[in-house]
Amino acid sequence: MANVSIQDLKKTYDGKQDILSGLNLDIRDGEFCVLVGPSGCGKSTLLRMLCGLEEISGGQLAIGGEVVHHLPPAKRGIAMVFQSYALYPHMNVYKNMAFGLKIAGSNKHDIDERIRHAAGILKIDHLLNRLPRELSGGQRQRVAIGRAIVRKPRLFLFDEPLSNLDAALRVQTRLEIAKLHKQLAATIVYVTHDQVEAMTLGDKIVVMHDGQIQQAGTPLELYQHPQNLFVAGFIGSPKMNLLPATVTEVLDDGLQVTIGGGQSLRVDVAPGAVRVGERVTLGLRAEHIHENTSGSEQLTGRVNLVEHLGEANFIYLSLTGGQDVVVRGDGNRTIAIGEHLALSADSHAFHVFDADGRALRRLKPGNVVSSRHH
Repeated sequence: MANVSIQDLKKTYDGKQDILSGLNLDIRDGEFCVLVGPSGCGKSTLLRMLCGLEEISGGQLAIGGEVVHHLPPAKRGIAMVFQSYALYPHMNVYKNMAFGLKIAGSNKHDIDERIRHAAGILKIDHLLNRLPRELSGGQRQRVAIGRAIVRKPRLFLFDEPLSNLDAALRVQTRLEIAKLHKQLAATIVYVTHDQVEAMTLGDKIVVMHDGQIQQAGTPLELYQHPQNLFVAGFIGSPKMNLLPATVTEVLDDGLQVTIGGGQSLRVDVAPGAVRVGERVTLGLRAEHIHENTSGSEQLTGRVNLVEHLGEANFIYLSLTGGQDVVVRGDGNRTIAIGEHLALSADSHAFHVFDADGRALRRLKPGNVVSSRHH
């Protein structure tokens, strides 16, 4: 397998439209790296540049320490699994998996050994004589993955491989891909728009927007410490509650702010460059808002909708000032539409983003940072 090094990578069309704007990213050998972002952010373009289907417009792209700009796809040591499976309909499973190896000139014994090994890993050895039309969607996807495995690539590329599957099959196949990564110790770059896939599969998540990397890190780093408003609003389901606020006081160990309706709140963040009167945005996860008054900061909301999930529910409320928030609550509690709830949150649970959308450093309880911004 191999590490991937991307340095100042650019992609433009007609020399004008920037698709990728100077990306820098390192993917370690054996790492499972997930690219996420809205449609048109450049994640699939980056994947196609890695495999050689798109030329780069600038920068450097290396796999295993080897610059691969000049190499055609077949010489890069990669295998790609597409969203559409791309199986030959007139060939059975065995022949589909063998085709690439035959083209590469592998001998029959080696081909047979690789196919049966991969089929055993994916539990499709009983399907080798079937045609693609005789397989379910999940089975076809496993065949496509098996066809990639037999090539013994140094880098696997997955382009939204589960998007054509139903919900149950997505969960099952996601688990199989996670197990496969552990078994093969493979380097994988995986494109998806699905939050759950990204959070459960990735060692590293790369959030992209408008052709730029907004943040890269472990799933927990991005969830607990988003560096900007875009990442805060993109990572997490439901997404982070974001509330416009105004700074009313700058303290040594945090800020005093007001939200709509004049509600005053204390937030434990390093003040940074914010000053009294400046606009900021508060961020608060659904699970950090409580349906009681145990927290230090009090809120009141009117229930608009309740989603029942069994062990929990998501309660959609409007606060006194009109802002909408989502609260994760106890699934055993019955809540009526229109009910008013007393809510609370701890001051250290808030995220704060300045007027440019950059996150201020959060303080742990008892952590004091000297500030001169008054």
